[in-house]
Amino acid sequence: MNAAGSDEVVSWRTTSPGVVVVTMDRPPANALGISILDGLHAAIDAAELAGDVHVMILESALEGFFVAGADIKHLATIDAPSFMAYGDRMRAANDRLAAAPWISIAAIDGLALGGGLELAMAATMRVGSSRARFGLPEVKLGLIPGAGGTQRLPRLVGMGRALDIMLTARQVPADEALAIGLIDRLVEGDVLEAALTLAGELRSSSLPAQLAAVRAVAASADLTLEAGMAAEVAEEQGLFEHGDAAEGITAFVERRQPRFA
Repeated sequence: MNAAGSDEVVSWRTTSPGVVVVTMDRPPANALGISILDGLHAAIDAAELAGDVHVMILESALEGFFVAGADIKHLATIDAPSFMAYGDRMRAANDRLAAAPWISIAAIDGLALGGGLELAMAATMRVGSSRARFGLPEVKLGLIPGAGGTQRLPRLVGMGRALDIMLTARQVPADEALAIGLIDRLVEGDVLEAALTLAGELRSSSLPAQLAAVRAVAASADLTLEAGMAAEVAEEQGLFEHGDAAEGITAFVERRQPRFA
């Protein structure tokens, strides 16, 4: 996976077995234009084709920005059908990332606003630097977050906090983002290095088990406790029949590190 994405504004590289870093580089602020969206789709395509990705890290090459939001200058030039098609492309990228058969980490160092925050929320986990800022300012444009923001944000921080962030269009500082669950880890140093360290931790466990945990937790938002417990049991049964479970249990008994598939 050592190739460039569409328009060379998105690139990806393998940093260690099973770990891929996807880098967005569209100055000045990584506005989510078609080139970035196409590049993200291309990176996901390449990872799916490779079939050996355990962790995908999303990062920015630009100082002070993860993704500053949608490409507003582009939006000012298009009609309603083109606007909807653009939104569909954004939603598709986020949905593919959220449903991908690997764990994804958004490494955020700077602004993650609008579509940038929506992209980060589609990732499995989020690591932020102390200077990261988060927001969904679409109401300032007479819009609402339309690429998953109204759905994923309340699932992370609760309905009340989500409405506060969206209705005021304010920027949430990194320490508050950690406190309310918008990010999972806050680091003072290099955010990519922290994400790579987290990726190493994740690589030591079974990917099928991790994905089963993600599915079970995600399902809890829409299910009763009883239905959610049933879904958990189904996932557990499927894992017990998988080779990783036998290897993990055997390794524990033999007091060695497991060698997962």
